[in-house]
Amino acid sequence: MKVGILGGGIIGLSSAYYLTKAGHEVTVIDRGNLSDGCSHGNAGMIVPSHIIPLAAPGMIAKGIRWMFNATSPFYVKPRLNLDLLRWGYQFYKHANHNHVNAAIPALKELSLYSKVHYQQLANELPFDFGYAERGLLMLYQTAETEHEEAETAAIANAHGIKAQVLSAEEVQQLEPDVKVTVRGGVYFPGDAHLTPHNLMQQLIPYLKEQGVTFLTNTIVNDFVTEHAKIKSVVTSSGEYPFDEVVLATGSWSGTVAIKLGITLPMQAGKGYSFLVKDIEKNTRIPSIFLEARVAVTPMGNDLRFGGTMEITGVNHNISMNRVKGIADAIPRYYPDMKVPVPKVENVWHGLRPCSPDGLPYLGRSQKIRNLIFATGHAMMGLSLGPGTGKIVADLVSGQQPEVNMQPFDPERYA
Repeated sequence: MKVGILGGGIIGLSSAYYLTKAGHEVTVIDRGNLSDGCSHGNAGMIVPSHIIPLAAPGMIAKGIRWMFNATSPFYVKPRLNLDLLRWGYQFYKHANHNHVNAAIPALKELSLYSKVHYQQLANELPFDFGYAERGLLMLYQTAETEHEEAETAAIANAHGIKAQVLSAEEVQQLEPDVKVTVRGGVYFPGDAHLTPHNLMQQLIPYLKEQGVTFLTNTIVNDFVTEHAKIKSVVTSSGEYPFDEVVLATGSWSGTVAIKLGITLPMQAGKGYSFLVKDIEKNTRIPSIFLEARVAVTPMGNDLRFGGTMEITGVNHNISMNRVKGIADAIPRYYPDMKVPVPKVENVWHGLRPCSPDGLPYLGRSQKIRNLIFATGHAMMGLSLGPGTGKIVADLVSGQQPEVNMQPFDPERYA
């Protein structure tokens, strides 16, 4: 098959990897130059522990509380935008226990499937991308968060995801090189992490060597369709015919899908990160500061801090107040670590593609027979990349995916 992949993030590149392995001819089309994007500067966490979707009870109340704090980890920009209003209504409809209970098995299955493929990639690929299985620490400082996280740990254990509730002393024993100030934490030993920019920067030339064609700085303008199939993709650099098309355009997926008459509710959730280089005494285990919603990942001798979820539309404006919120949280949890607020030019940002129910859009379109969706993974894009890519390759090859696809139906809002 001649396959066109729209989008060159980790989802698109993973799809290209498995499609090429299956013998298909692959072209990746991306609006940028592949040097940046959500897959490059994220926290690098592989998190089967994250089985509760973003749309969950309590999130709306927390979001409203956070909205009025300029340094808070969450913000929705109030605006008269029909897409945002529809998205918000669907989020509200899904923020309940019934949805969470239905989503947990689906996210767990896809997450564990993807982790297995990361283990295989770490052995198969001819380069090192810092893959390590040291788990994840969820750190808390308040009784309220302790109660919430104990419930989350109980849910995880009930679904076969190992979670250990730790005292402050037990947390400190896991991090002997860095003083940690917490009430306690939950340790998920089955999680892993990697260095995302190392993976992306080495995977692209590797795929080129395998015969994948890359069309960069190329915008998808339209599609030529015939008999409910895409005949060709019309771009800013020409028209390209394909047998199969994979839509993996991240936060732009909604505007691309509408060109095919398909409704795909999507909002861009902007996140920030910065890297502190050459830490003398580094952490050993990735962690999340729960009250501050800050992710911390050791990457060699460096330490990446990331966080925030800004629903402000597709834009590249940087809110230094929210970056300051990340930096200010560090000494509260790591008191010996004095990290200044970085300069704006040293702040990375990415746009996470968020569906309103917290589940990706993954699977073959019913409306357009040769279209496959692989988008909407929100903060889990890196974590779910290889699993998603293998599913895409199976669908193109006419094979039944090894994962239950029904919860991820890409046209569930059609």
